[in-house]
Amino acid sequence: MTTLYKGILIIIFSTGIINHSMSQDSLRWSLAEGESIVWEVEENDSHVDHIEMSGFYISSIVHYGVINGKLKQSIHLVFPMLRTIPNDTHASLSYDIDNENISSIKINGNAVNEYPSTFCIKGKLTCISKTSEGVEIKRQLFPSTDKAVFIEKFEITNNTHQAVIIEIPKIDISDTTDAKKGVYGSYIIQIASNKNGNYSLDVHESLEYAIITTARKITTEENYVSPDYELKKREAFVNNTFSDLVFESPDEILNRTFAFAKLRAVESIYETKGGLMHGPGGGRYYAAIWANDQAEYANPFFPFLGNLAGNESAINSFRHFARFINDDYKPIPSSIIAEGVDSWNGAGDRGDMAMIAYGASRFALAYGDKETAQELWPLISWCLEYNRRSINSEGVVTSDSDELEGRFPAGEANLNTSSLYYDALISATNLGEELGIKKAQLDTYLEQSKTLEKSIETYFGATMDGFETYRYFKGNKLLRAWICTPLTVGIFNRSTGTVDALFSEKLWTIDGLASEDGSTTFWDRATLYALRGVFAASETKRAMDYLLYYSKRRLLGEHVPYAVEAYPEGNQRHLSAESALYCRIITEGIFGIRPEGFNTFSFSPKLPHNWDSMALRNIKAFNQSFDIEVKRENSKLFIVVFNENEIFLTKEIADNEIIKIQL
Repeated sequence: MTTLYKGILIIIFSTGIINHSMSQDSLRWSLAEGESIVWEVEENDSHVDHIEMSGFYISSIVHYGVINGKLKQSIHLVFPMLRTIPNDTHASLSYDIDNENISSIKINGNAVNEYPSTFCIKGKLTCISKTSEGVEIKRQLFPSTDKAVFIEKFEITNNTHQAVIIEIPKIDISDTTDAKKGVYGSYIIQIASNKNGNYSLDVHESLEYAIITTARKITTEENYVSPDYELKKREAFVNNTFSDLVFESPDEILNRTFAFAKLRAVESIYETKGGLMHGPGGGRYYAAIWANDQAEYANPFFPFLGNLAGNESAINSFRHFARFINDDYKPIPSSIIAEGVDSWNGAGDRGDMAMIAYGASRFALAYGDKETAQELWPLISWCLEYNRRSINSEGVVTSDSDELEGRFPAGEANLNTSSLYYDALISATNLGEELGIKKAQLDTYLEQSKTLEKSIETYFGATMDGFETYRYFKGNKLLRAWICTPLTVGIFNRSTGTVDALFSEKLWTIDGLASEDGSTTFWDRATLYALRGVFAASETKRAMDYLLYYSKRRLLGEHVPYAVEAYPEGNQRHLSAESALYCRIITEGIFGIRPEGFNTFSFSPKLPHNWDSMALRNIKAFNQSFDIEVKRENSKLFIVVFNENEIFLTKEIADNEIIKIQL
């Protein structure tokens, strides 16, 4: 970050107006009807963005926008189950389509230039353009939910004062890959229009057609694709996702960002030969799972959303990790790749066993199914024992690196790994009680967590740049973004100094937390962890100011509409697990939900003082579907937890009070 930017940020933050620092006037996008967002394109504008959209057998990264007002579009398609050689992490067949290389329509015999007036996003990208003749062209771009198919559906409307002739070109492009470069031999990629020829359009009359891109093994027969049917399936999937786990607050930007984040978190699931696998995406990470992205970030969220594929992908990921349990306590690989047939462990032990134990125990509790929990218990208990054996003489967990895989130093033992292990011990204790695990073993876990909490304070607690916070590793001299992790696991003895450090000019940038003081690199995952942790630490007003700023920037700014991976690495790819982390700011941060049993959770709502109420509806966790309503009445919070059949709890509590709910 430049010194100039830092100076600007100091002024914004110190005057307490961060929630206004990105005003509606400075946002490119705005909220629109039907829970969508819209960009009203100004004349001669120039701006290009990209968005990822996914289905069971395909992912698409659509680059779109305008250059001097004229449409600019290209599409990068990924087919995760069409594996290439070498069959490694990135071995998904990919294909690029530039619309400038695809024949376009003609109007009255003339080539067409399109000038977009609006772009709209809600699970699909819609572009409405005008031509110089006055004809309107509406494009809807989206992947199939369950086929290796991408569709660009057109609707051409004659808004002129006389009939026009529309010429739709015949598009029939077929590419066959080299059999020696494919795990399953040759693949066929086809681009075809479902309509061609000359059509006369009267005034206000419309014409529809589609360009359909498919990919398949050469041994697989071509199947008919109905664009309208595929569109309806995609829209139904989006609407169903939006209607589950609904966040209601007085701030519509937060509500909408949460809705979009749910979609991105759950759409990036692939039906591999190794079962359903949630994948990060980004053009590189498919048909594979990671101990951080899936086990730690996304899986604990899925039970709350209740999406069947999300929950199954979580369970399946733990099955894959469990395959590597061994008597010698050699580490489980960081990633299971290539549809489950191979693994990657290129960064050594990144603290992966702490990530897996943390995510699996939280998932099992929230999922609320005893049989599933029993299946996961051997993995959880093995990972806990692995971490115990990795504790050094000073009482914290050692590892080869951390989830940033050597991009920044992590020392012999890092704060993140020990914090996750601490949380896993507590969740495993709760889970073990539900499963009837011997009390002596659970008492040991609880005692280990208490000892580890003290060791975290002794080993990592430090004064850094005047802040009473943590050093990330022994010998660490610069503030790091991941000092936020203790807040997310309920360790608050250094919360004041940690929150001050996170929101200081040392770490906070215009794009959230810098990975390290003085670095221009940022990873959204750290910012999302930090925001969740600051809410958990009861710093509600400060957390809300920064959450509003972040949400506006990601949903309505220059690169929309989801949380991103990182920059400069990856050019802010829309990796999906980051969106799950955004959702957890709401469920675990603002609502303070922590699973403690198959039908039990602790709950500490953080209702901002300028809000009268908030609600979380259609929660699917703990084998129930239920709502939580929080209302401010005088100086107290009135809580109701209920569903259509039963009121589970009505209670008046104080701000930041923690209560336990049994459904």
